[in-house]
Amino acid sequence: MQRVTRARVTVEGRVRGEIGAGLVVLLGATHEDLRADADWTARKVAGLRVFADEQGLMNRDVREAGGGILAIPQFTLYGEARRGRRPDFVRAARPEHAEPLFERFCTALEEEKVKVARGVFRAHMEVELTNDGPVTLMVESPRVLEP
Repeated sequence: MQRVTRARVTVEGRVRGEIGAGLVVLLGATHEDLRADADWTARKVAGLRVFADEQGLMNRDVREAGGGILAIPQFTLYGEARRGRRPDFVRAARPEHAEPLFERFCTALEEEKVKVARGVFRAHMEVELTNDGPVTLMVESPRVLEP
């Protein structure tokens, strides 16, 4: 995820999602991910204190800062490029598994009272953003991190 001052996603020249200040979340899923992972990740992202308070300290979450989230489905996050010159996507979830997880993530954010704009699943998207800071963090559910 990246903290941004503005962001938008277009598909075939048409704006499909846009936010002012907030977060851009590039969301990837593995074939092992569950609905619980989507829920946990949404709660974590919604509650991360990465926005400045009156003293300039990162003490506000996206809701407290009055921001939104632009959620972008991105299967290439689980691309593996250690060997050879062509990445493989063995760890990335198949679309029929990943799309419901993406939708659940977005719905869970909305349940957390976060304004959500969405990219388009399985579409070629152009994502424009102005990174603020820059502040960029990787967030993975604890289950994914377990050995």
